[in-house]
Amino acid sequence: MALKGKDYRKLLEPMTEELVGMARWARATGARVVVLFEGRDTAGKGGAIRAVRDKLNPRQCRTVALGKSTDDERGQWYFQRYIQHLPTKGEIVLFDRSWYNRAGVEKVMGFADEDQVDQFLEQVPVFEKLLTDDGILLFKYWLTTDQEQQEERLAERLEDPLKRWKLSPIDLAAREQYDAYTEAREAMLKATHLENAPWTLVDFNDQKRGRLTLIRHLLDHLPDTHVEPPAIEFPELGRKPKTESYDVLEPIKDYPVD
Repeated sequence: MALKGKDYRKLLEPMTEELVGMARWARATGARVVVLFEGRDTAGKGGAIRAVRDKLNPRQCRTVALGKSTDDERGQWYFQRYIQHLPTKGEIVLFDRSWYNRAGVEKVMGFADEDQVDQFLEQVPVFEKLLTDDGILLFKYWLTTDQEQQEERLAERLEDPLKRWKLSPIDLAAREQYDAYTEAREAMLKATHLENAPWTLVDFNDQKRGRLTLIRHLLDHLPDTHVEPPAIEFPELGRKPKTESYDVLEPIKDYPVD
């Protein structure tokens, strides 16, 4: 049974407080946290990322969602354009898709050839060990979705004008490649499920329950993040509060609802 919205919000609230505590701990200790969100189209990566970052300072917790590589970037070492987005001390970076594009969509849709994919899978363990050896806390999540759910969500995007921007030609072409994506994922997991940087697969057929599961796992696999918030005094203002003294745009009027 899908989790109801009110139950989801009730369960999410204490985790959100813990996420705020995580951010306070990262700032206090200089920890660097990287979280990769991977999965099929419509799996729910964007919603999961929003649930994590919702109450966090956007200057501390950044989302990285890179578009199609440019001609200059295609001439670089593959990992080069991702390196510049890694966190400095005290930062949290959430990758909405990551360098693993090469092992997934690029492989399945023919944007990378076999040699490029093989080279990528050989280099990833070395690249990620460099990150974790340098102290970066790296979490890799794959959001799993059955094809029936994927079809329902794609149809919803088509019908909803507020979500239609999410529907791309690549999404439509990928509908016929469900098995190919599964094979690519299994090859990726075999090569890159590492002791220092393991993969965690999360069931996202129920997206609300999936978000809670992912956040709980993330929080449970961090070091002790308890840091007392700094004490802040809030003295009386000492005078009557002032009002604005110039013309302002009036609040919007209530509109009748049909």
